[in-house]
Amino acid sequence: MRFIRFQSGDKIHLGQSIDQKTAHRIDGSLLGEWWLTKDIVPVDRLLAPLEPVDILCIGLNYREHAKESNSPSPQNPMLFIKAGNTLNHPGGVIPLPKLSSQIDYEGELAVVIGKAAKDVSRQNALDYVLGYTIANDVTARDWQREKSLGGGQFARGKSFDGFCPLGPVLVSADESPDPNSLRIRTTLNGTLMQDGTTADMIFDVPALIESLSSTMTLRPGAVILTGTPSGVGFARTPPVWMTDGDTIAIEIEQIGRLENTVAAT
Repeated sequence: MRFIRFQSGDKIHLGQSIDQKTAHRIDGSLLGEWWLTKDIVPVDRLLAPLEPVDILCIGLNYREHAKESNSPSPQNPMLFIKAGNTLNHPGGVIPLPKLSSQIDYEGELAVVIGKAAKDVSRQNALDYVLGYTIANDVTARDWQREKSLGGGQFARGKSFDGFCPLGPVLVSADESPDPNSLRIRTTLNGTLMQDGTTADMIFDVPALIESLSSTMTLRPGAVILTGTPSGVGFARTPPVWMTDGDTIAIEIEQIGRLENTVAAT
């Protein structure tokens, strides 16, 4: 199944897409019981496929990205968290904040947890996955790295408003049985910036779920951003930052294309 969340008139629905303009409405909750109705509803605006209860992010989880960052590969998954105010939608505007001049993109596979997971084994980890979507882990690199701004503040550098576009669909786990065999590409204004595969992850999806659930309960509706391939803006010479009027798009095999524009606030 390929689930969407969308606005139709003044109401928000879950649905199964028919085409870009219509969907079969779904009643219930994807985190509980749901059923597909025969009602066909117009899609006025696509929304992020869910409102995450937590946005859990993994840093330096691609071998080539660790190399371009001049960082050693981590020995354990490196967790940071994005705040809920970062949630953004397919086609939404990523706002350029006034207090940063180094706004970077990170195309990522996002894993959606479907049921509470605690002390989960690697062998059973994928049983807790509801599905997959695409994320852009937008980052203010100066806040993340600059000593004059308290560099090393991952949470602040990652948590400006609108810094986590998600979508456009949630693909059920059975449609992508191997999440670590997917091509992932990011383009900025049509220019290819990232072209990798989720097979380059240092810690694959089962390993991430096993590790995270060993110290915290992964709640239904939590989203795990699994890291980004090489090709990010700060690692280029000269660096490439997103600017007013840009279009940033991320494509992941079997899921689709998440596209957003960038605008000064």
